[in-house]
Amino acid sequence: MQQSSSHPTDCDLAILGGGLAGGLIAMAMAEKRPDLRVILIEQGERLGGEHVWSFFSSDIAPAHDFLVEPLIAASWQGYSVHFPNRSRNLGTGYNSITSAKLDAAVRAALPAEAILTGTPVRAAGPEIVEMQDRRTIAAGAVIDARGASGMAHLAGGWQKFMGQRLRLRHPHGLDRPIVMDARVEQFDGYRFVYCLPFSDTEVFVEDTYYSDTPNLDLPLLRGRIADYAASQGWETAAAAYEETGVLPVIAKGNFEAFWREHESGSAPDLARAGARAALVHPLTSYSVPDAVDFAMYLTTLDNLSGLRLGRVSHAWAAQHWRKGRFYRMLTRMLFGAARPHERWRMLERFYGLPESLVERFYAGRSTPADMIRILAGKPPVPIGAAIASLAGAGRPLADLSPRDGAQA
Repeated sequence: MQQSSSHPTDCDLAILGGGLAGGLIAMAMAEKRPDLRVILIEQGERLGGEHVWSFFSSDIAPAHDFLVEPLIAASWQGYSVHFPNRSRNLGTGYNSITSAKLDAAVRAALPAEAILTGTPVRAAGPEIVEMQDRRTIAAGAVIDARGASGMAHLAGGWQKFMGQRLRLRHPHGLDRPIVMDARVEQFDGYRFVYCLPFSDTEVFVEDTYYSDTPNLDLPLLRGRIADYAASQGWETAAAAYEETGVLPVIAKGNFEAFWREHESGSAPDLARAGARAALVHPLTSYSVPDAVDFAMYLTTLDNLSGLRLGRVSHAWAAQHWRKGRFYRMLTRMLFGAARPHERWRMLERFYGLPESLVERFYAGRSTPADMIRILAGKPPVPIGAAIASLAGAGRPLADLSPRDGAQA
């Protein structure tokens, strides 16, 4: 283990990016490796930006619950989904993390001097970070968790959204989240509305699309959110918060080319985490389970040298890529076999399957039997199109940066 020197900015581990992945690594190290000096570097003024991340209780191993509990803004004992021909209440616990909770939890875990916000990084290598203002941090190891890059080497589509936290004049009547409401008019691919009831009169409403393009028409989406709220009989007093996102939905790609791609000023052997390492669910874009698992794994390493951490992160991400093959195949079917306005049929059929299978699917732990069950029976898309989609390359994904909505 490289030891810290007496220089005030030297550290054992420098984490680039204070989003979900970087924040969880910092918190895990503070809890499990208090002997290490960690520095977290974020270009924004607040950790986590402006985001809501959600996850199912079944996504997280019980031994890792301590890491996410301080981040949770709200929890529910189940959730609902709605499609044109099916509505269902499921009993799996559902939880939401907010940027404000992430910021507070990381600041509680680390000393104030270990958190550098408003600090853009100019260049980084496995053991050194150079700030935009020319300050330099020497580190035993550096890990980059600044959001997606190198996406041009991957193909697929986009999950894009706008969400607003609405304050209502009267109670909304929801007792659990609506994870998918696909009864809405279908535009721009598979469209659904997502609702999180944070209080009796406060609900987060997100208009979401599985689309072939990454474009967001913000005034149009604001209008659709307002229309949905009105259709539910909700009288909105104010929109207290708004966020947008454009997340990659991965159908296929060249993982090694993706990994070799690096931004100007970043070394090719720099360790990575989060979306920068493609540690997301290929179809759902869920990132919490992978971020937690990887953060906890890093705490078990007894050698945190920069080059070693680079090799470890590559090996972890490569294994995750191999395990995601089935989900990438489903992405190809969703985007290649189903006509855009009928993509909802695949999700409607999926939500008729056993709840335990749905849990494993979202956690990225589908068994071989699950995979057979998902594909068995009459497909909700034309058979010929389904077969053709398996060989299709999909559309190249544009390069996304954190400011484009690619969450770490």
